[in-house]
Amino acid sequence: MQESPLIGVYDGPIEKKNSTYYYTNKIGGSQDLIPGISATYYRCALCDGILTHVVQIYCPLAASPYHRTINVFACTNPQCYGKPESWKVLRSQCLESEMKDINKDNQQVKQAPVFATDWCDEADDWGMEAEDSEAEICPHTNLDTAQTVTERQPDTQTAGPVDSIGLEGLCLNGSGDRECAVAPTAVPTFQSFYISVAEETDLVGQNNVEHANKLLKEYQEREGVAVGELESCEGEGRGEKYEKAEPKHGDAFFSNFMKRISLCPEQVLRYSWRGSPLFICERPSNIHQMEPPCAQCGSPRVFEFQLMPALVSLLRSTDLSSELVLEFGTVMVYTCRESCWTSGSNTPVEEFLLVQADPDQKLFK
Repeated sequence: MQESPLIGVYDGPIEKKNSTYYYTNKIGGSQDLIPGISATYYRCALCDGILTHVVQIYCPLAASPYHRTINVFACTNPQCYGKPESWKVLRSQCLESEMKDINKDNQQVKQAPVFATDWCDEADDWGMEAEDSEAEICPHTNLDTAQTVTERQPDTQTAGPVDSIGLEGLCLNGSGDRECAVAPTAVPTFQSFYISVAEETDLVGQNNVEHANKLLKEYQEREGVAVGELESCEGEGRGEKYEKAEPKHGDAFFSNFMKRISLCPEQVLRYSWRGSPLFICERPSNIHQMEPPCAQCGSPRVFEFQLMPALVSLLRSTDLSSELVLEFGTVMVYTCRESCWTSGSNTPVEEFLLVQADPDQKLFK
């Protein structure tokens, strides 16, 4: 089990000249399909609107032979905010051997890079640079010093962005979900940005702690609450310590949430497979009953990652003439513990997510 969460932060815009891959960690844009996965669009179960792509995470697991990508979609209709039925999270996988078979059928498809690391246990980065210089992966970025985002190679192995998918690339797989084949121009799209990461423990340097405690002091004065000095996050799992006094807004969970993210307020994502999520408001008493087992294999689901409030301000429409907005506090994603997959499948597996509204969204803007 991974002890320290991985923290995802904004790492610059994805320019139109730069294509992305299924192994690109990114905000917005279109999902980059793992070879063999069909391009499908999904509708909101509440308002029937087309869901917008929010994030894409490449997250192969330890000792697993599969390439593994998770995409999260959401409805931008204000009437649907905060309702899990308006969100969808999909997991796609593919064996390296299956990719080689696809490459044999299409000589124009460039072989997917083999990664030396993965998300769990030994992994400490999302998208390490491959040894093969022809396949440049999203680099690790030090949060203290900005680095230039390297230009990605043109993508010839995936279906690519929505606006490059022809009608022949759309499908209805008949699985019973609300899926549709729509004209590419009708798909609402957020501007696309790279995500770079670091371990949360790497942020616990003396300078960072001093800065975090300064933020906590300002928060104490504003909210009228006594918060203890920031502790190293290496103690995670031993039980969280809450405020000595009730905050003005009456929400100790929110206060604790603010304390934990104060080391890196700009974090847009926290990844901790089989770890524990950060609740922004009271944890549901029946949380375990709310988490349904995997619909495909029946195994329990485990927490994998969550979207953070700072992501909201980065979700801007690619169409400057339209207003595309999405509001949430945090979105927690739970996936199949066994990460089950049927070899040769062309349909992603739908996973479970829990949405919590932000009790004080203005603090993150």
